[in-house]
Amino acid sequence: MDRTAVVKVGAAASASVCVVFGGVALAQYIVAKKKRAGKKTKIIEMMPQFEKSTVHIRDPERVEQIICGLIKGGASKLQIITDFDMTISKFAINGKRCPTCHNIIDDCKMVTDECRQKLMQLKNKYYPIEIDPHLTMEEKYPFMVEWYFKSHSLLVEQRLEKDKLPEVVRESDVALREGYEQFFDRLHQHNVPVFIFSAGLGDVLEEVIRQAGVYHSNIKVVSNFMDFDDNGVLRGFKGELIHVYNKHDGALRSTDYFKQLRDYSNIILLGDSMGDLTMADGVPNVENILKIGFLNDKVEDRLDKYMDSYDIVLVKDETLEVPNAILQKVL
Repeated sequence: MDRTAVVKVGAAASASVCVVFGGVALAQYIVAKKKRAGKKTKIIEMMPQFEKSTVHIRDPERVEQIICGLIKGGASKLQIITDFDMTISKFAINGKRCPTCHNIIDDCKMVTDECRQKLMQLKNKYYPIEIDPHLTMEEKYPFMVEWYFKSHSLLVEQRLEKDKLPEVVRESDVALREGYEQFFDRLHQHNVPVFIFSAGLGDVLEEVIRQAGVYHSNIKVVSNFMDFDDNGVLRGFKGELIHVYNKHDGALRSTDYFKQLRDYSNIILLGDSMGDLTMADGVPNVENILKIGFLNDKVEDRLDKYMDSYDIVLVKDETLEVPNAILQKVL
């Protein structure tokens, strides 16, 4: 066999190895190849999902290093910590905003037109504050408390009925991001703990994922849960208020849950706000953490800040393609 043929065969064999190897074997192969060749072979370059125009990464080398760590740890070390509204659920379809868990209730038949108008006024006042890039989280904090307290008080006045929640969710326009079945089913198949940490309405959130067929046994939901009386009528809300910018406090209150997962030291965190970055603060032993942020609105004003804070930023991307591509390598 001449030299040219040997080179061709070697190249073909190398390509075959990249295709065949997966999981831990892939990570070990890449490390060995780097040592032999003195070059960096990027895992993210093997995933076409990272070539999408929606994907923004400030430090590709750091992302590469973290993903290698996740692959090395595999399923036995991985846990998912994720927001829900506008992270697992879609922000918009064809330019039309999709409802959050709160919006699902705001827009339902059980709410009077007068109440709905008041809720919309609150949203128009406080949502611009929530996403204002010129205000700090500390400056936004009291406004979020005020917004949630006022809106929850209005909902209590409506005397919402628990047994009507399934119908309310079915009739809503809520939608989960493309690829959600693959995302949740793969994690369930590999017994990866999923912690959904939401400032929305927990009862509605659970009904959404239940109707979507992905409320698996590996999922724990921490959110604002409604308190119903003996007749199933809303009378208040349980526990401490969770809003967009106090998830750090909520994470610390969840330390008992995280302590049970002490061996799960690798984290994939998904969020859509700066407040979501603190969701893993209660985790005792963090070895590798990959933070994926969905930037849905006011992109020009907020992209730089998101890229400084999240390892991967997905701009107006209504899919879970990138997280699913990473999970396919890790699990």
